[in-house]
Amino acid sequence: MPILKSLGVGDPKVPRAGTLPLRSSRNPFEDTPTLEEEDAELGTLPNGTSCRRRATLEKLAGLAPFRLGWTSGRRAGSPGDGQVRSFLGRVLAPGIRRSSADFGLLNRLQGFRTHGDEEPAGEAARRLAFLRLGRGPKPRRASLAERLVPAGEAAPEPPPKVPEPPKIKEPLSVLEILGLIQRRELARADEHILELEAEAPTAEAEAGAGRRARDVALLYEALQRELWALVRESLASPGPGTGAVSQLGLVLLQEEAADARRGPGAARKLRTHWAEAVARAARERLEEAAAPGARGALAGQLEALRARLLEDVAAVRGRLAPAYPAGLRAGAVYLRGYHEALAEWLGAAARRRLPLADRYALLHWHNHVYPREILGLVDLVALENGELGPLLSAGTLRGLEDECVTDVKAQTRAALLRVLQEDEEQWGSMDYRPSNLAQDVCELLEEHTERAPHISQEFVERMAYCCLGGLAEFLQSFQQRVERFHENPGIRELPSDTYISRTISMVNCGPPLRSLAERLARVGPPESEPAREASAIALDRVTRLCHRVLAELLFQELQPHFNKLMRRKWLSSSEALDGIVGTLGAQALALRRMQDEPYQVLVAELHRRALVEYVRPLLRGRLRCRSARTRSRVAGRLREDAAQLQRLFRRLESQAYWLDQVVPHLAEILQLEDTPSIQVEVGVLVRDYPDIRRKHVAALLDIRGLRNTAARQEILAVARDLELSESGALPPSRDRAFFADIPVPRTSFCLGLPLLLGRLPVSRLARPNLACLPLRPRPPSPVRARADR
Repeated sequence: MPILKSLGVGDPKVPRAGTLPLRSSRNPFEDTPTLEEEDAELGTLPNGTSCRRRATLEKLAGLAPFRLGWTSGRRAGSPGDGQVRSFLGRVLAPGIRRSSADFGLLNRLQGFRTHGDEEPAGEAARRLAFLRLGRGPKPRRASLAERLVPAGEAAPEPPPKVPEPPKIKEPLSVLEILGLIQRRELARADEHILELEAEAPTAEAEAGAGRRARDVALLYEALQRELWALVRESLASPGPGTGAVSQLGLVLLQEEAADARRGPGAARKLRTHWAEAVARAARERLEEAAAPGARGALAGQLEALRARLLEDVAAVRGRLAPAYPAGLRAGAVYLRGYHEALAEWLGAAARRRLPLADRYALLHWHNHVYPREILGLVDLVALENGELGPLLSAGTLRGLEDECVTDVKAQTRAALLRVLQEDEEQWGSMDYRPSNLAQDVCELLEEHTERAPHISQEFVERMAYCCLGGLAEFLQSFQQRVERFHENPGIRELPSDTYISRTISMVNCGPPLRSLAERLARVGPPESEPAREASAIALDRVTRLCHRVLAELLFQELQPHFNKLMRRKWLSSSEALDGIVGTLGAQALALRRMQDEPYQVLVAELHRRALVEYVRPLLRGRLRCRSARTRSRVAGRLREDAAQLQRLFRRLESQAYWLDQVVPHLAEILQLEDTPSIQVEVGVLVRDYPDIRRKHVAALLDIRGLRNTAARQEILAVARDLELSESGALPPSRDRAFFADIPVPRTSFCLGLPLLLGRLPVSRLARPNLACLPLRPRPPSPVRARADR
């Protein structure tokens, strides 16, 4: 056999792995068996096939570990031949699942086989090609139909197909289930875990029941780790797909159904654990967003929480909640988880010692930002009971509000006193700058009322009441310091313009502070009224004091001009009144720097006092009208001066219109001749100016030269009747008083007794000034006493 002689083994001492050993001798004269003899020696394989076409007996004859041989057209161990696939399957009874320990043994055995018995694929291919040499092509085997049906005959109809019995689903091993979990085929893995848990132990497998329980517990731990990891990852963007989330929901439903079969004692409550995992994931997300070192102040951390909540709530609404089964109410579970995590974070923040700004931010975020911007995006009806509860307890909120009120009270009062002290130091200096005291005070208080967050209606009332109390104390201190400033003799030595300017600055503090006090009283509780009244009283005293000071300075300059009134030169010259009008007009430029409200009050007071000073010398009797011509001249002059003063105060924007007719009424009484007309005019005068008295009317009658006793009594009776009718009425207010500030000489009483007149000499009766005797002086009235002061 020349071909066989040309092929030899490279090294006869080292047999080729996985091949049949060849004869070691190469003597051509020794007998060498043929291929047929070799076939006879080898025989047939256990599966009935000849091994003459194979040179690897161990590999292809079915003797390899845990494998069977091949049959023609079918693999040994397939479901069709009734044999199990593996060695362990032949050892174990049908329906028994391989455990994790068995698969460990299998892996070790297959590893040994891989490392020790496998040969290179190229060597096997060359050996098979050598064995096929000399045999020719493989003969064609007749088909089964050709062998059964003779040639020339029609083939019979094939028998009807018998339906194959349903294939029995082979249970997966523990390792295969673990592989499903790791590939996140969670629903399928949970099904096999439930099957493994539900398998009834046989008599032979009773000893392995403990191992199976441990396998089930380990598989559940691995499953839950993947489930809760999926919960955490699904909140991140973009996160896993919705398919994995839907599988998580299916697992929860499967386990819930299994819990109903297990009973209360053995229930795993995976749905409850899922809700806890959602809360843990939400807590991690919020803590990551509001890290203290990254955001700084609490306001920045709250803003980061708001952004993270908006992001996650949008992800839950748009991506996660629709992927879960509807029965799980995933949206409500996630919302509750975030709510509980946020409540825990805010509670920890509230327990720290926070500055006032951070407490404001925390309360505002709790009461406004979270309900409006976060809960406003979700449907609270989806919750089981329709509510989530507060993030912070009522006691915690009350404590935060109390701390805010206490800090505001301490900070504002200290800041107000500091501002007042700094401003007072500037009052007496020569380099005085315009005061911003009122603006500073309003900014300090509005920071805690209007600019501070409106946390709740009760908190707003408490804060307004606190600020109003601080403002009332500040204004009382302000009033005392203003009085001390004006009482200081050294202050009067300042230049007139400087003194007026600083007084105007004090008055200008009144309107904004008054408005602030009224606004705080409206917002505050009912018990805020006493504090508002105290603030108003303090401001009124400051305003009146400053107005009196300014008016005294002005009328000290005007007094020389008023002294020239009601004299004979006054009838023919307007010099005195021109001086009054010019001085008032010049001083009005400085007074116009005052705020509108106190300016209107001051101009009205100047208007009233100017007319009082104008009428005062008239009622004191500087002029005596002895004839009708003189009375006409005096009345005309009075009307001209009244018109000029009216134009002046219109230009100064005085609103005291009730003063315009006082001088024209006096002029009419002086000019009228008949008693009834004088009576009517006196009645009008008494009606318009109820503080006029009979002594003022009597002084007018003396000026016009009315000596007729009967006529005087008729005219004075009008004033007396009006006095009696108004005796029970309240006296007019101080700003509506006119004649009360004008004292007149003692009233003269005309003797009408004939006996006394008969005893007097004719020369005495002819003198008018002796015809009337003075009455006994009476004590001054309270109104007169106030006017004198």
